[in-house]
Amino acid sequence: MKLKNSFKSIFIEAVSLLYVLLFVYAASSKLMDFENFQVQIGQSPLLSVFASWVSWLVPLIELLLSAALIIPRFRYFGLLGALSLMSMFIAYIFIILHFSSFVPCSCGGILEKMSWNTHLIFNIVFLLLAILAILWEDKNITGKKVLPKFFTPIKTILFLMGCSIFTMVLLFLFSERIMHHENPFIRRYPQHPVMLQKAINLQFNSYYFAGNTNNRIYLANYTDPLHITVFDTTLRRKEVFKITFDPKDIPFKRIKIIVRGSYFYLMDGTVPCIFWGRTTNWKITNQIKGCHYFTIAEPVDSSAVLFRSNNGKNAAHIFSSYKALRTPKIIYNASLLQQQLDGVFDTDGMLAYNEKMKQMVYLYYYRNEYTVADANAKLIARGHTIDTISHAQIKVVYLKDKTERKMAAPPLIVNANLTVYKNLLFVNSKIQGRFEDQKLWKQAQIIDVYDLSKNTYVLSFALYNIENKKLQSFKVTDTHLYALIGDELAVYELRDIIKKEIKMRQ
Repeated sequence: MKLKNSFKSIFIEAVSLLYVLLFVYAASSKLMDFENFQVQIGQSPLLSVFASWVSWLVPLIELLLSAALIIPRFRYFGLLGALSLMSMFIAYIFIILHFSSFVPCSCGGILEKMSWNTHLIFNIVFLLLAILAILWEDKNITGKKVLPKFFTPIKTILFLMGCSIFTMVLLFLFSERIMHHENPFIRRYPQHPVMLQKAINLQFNSYYFAGNTNNRIYLANYTDPLHITVFDTTLRRKEVFKITFDPKDIPFKRIKIIVRGSYFYLMDGTVPCIFWGRTTNWKITNQIKGCHYFTIAEPVDSSAVLFRSNNGKNAAHIFSSYKALRTPKIIYNASLLQQQLDGVFDTDGMLAYNEKMKQMVYLYYYRNEYTVADANAKLIARGHTIDTISHAQIKVVYLKDKTERKMAAPPLIVNANLTVYKNLLFVNSKIQGRFEDQKLWKQAQIIDVYDLSKNTYVLSFALYNIENKKLQSFKVTDTHLYALIGDELAVYELRDIIKKEIKMRQ
């Protein structure tokens, strides 16, 4: 009998010591590399929005439980606490593996080297040790009324495990809702949502994406506007075409080429003019007549165009839609852009036409807002990027009796590039979020992804610089992302975590 009791005591001591070693090591690892640990918690699908206090609370609880396990008087409570904490860890890993939209990196010293499944088994073993130690320790303290009578050891264990699991489920549900709808500027970086497949050197950095259709990528060149370079989706096959066009005496200044399906458009808002033809022969055959001066234009088809111009009050930016068969041909929408300061710099941004959804998306450069409208420039929705810059941080000065305006200081750029594909909006953000590594921002450009149909944030990923060359623009298809990085054209494979988010309107 004494031998049996002695074994139980040794077992309880051994389990307590194992937990002390585990918790002290884990806590000290977290605290010694606290910044990295906080970043990892910030990327957790369950704990992102609670990272600021969870990152301190977890190592503190581990150290307190270690102290309780060392002192015989408090060991029973220490084991109960260890049981509860280990139950939370197990529930956390189970939710990550089976219900999370992505699986993040592990964290916590040597445990970081384990796979998630191995980590789960490791925690289950420790949980079983804690349960057995609690049952035997409870018998050692029988009669001391440590807990109320109705709290039998089995009931206590089940109650604590149930509360712990329920807590993690609540954290997961709250975190998912807040991250997607009320994001406190915390990005989620799934592991490898895009994978670089190939990059080729174009020799010049003056190329831009003219369009993509029928498994072909079209590049135009600002310095050689009449030549179009076409690649297949793997960048293995290259073709160069020359647009047949006799411009006569038209004073072109800023020519831009856009390819839509089997049509291409040659535009210059300073003339103003829009010509078009077919990609079958790359010959200009028609002109959209009656358009006004514009700063940005997106053709909807051969008879309809969306414009941004300076025809608003005090030369402010304003949107209009053009339809050749409509009277009047041009209709303005003065309320689509929302002014904050001068109506020009504060409303400056980028326009993209979503061919699949038949919508336009306008993203502001200097604030966290985008506008979605239909092909007639009528408002559909307004959305916000996840950063906190809601008011343009710019300073404007007026010269020559207020007839000319300029930036008085370099502006804070919030959004640098965008592209849209089906229901997804991809934004190249320039604002660093919470719990993010400064090194990452020096090495890469960050792309945030939003679901336009739900008006929610989805995820983020990094496009790394190539030989210190930075991202200029990018395009997305069903299966790939294409990026112009300096004078490099790179193709990335979209992984399932992004592809499953791409949906067609029903």
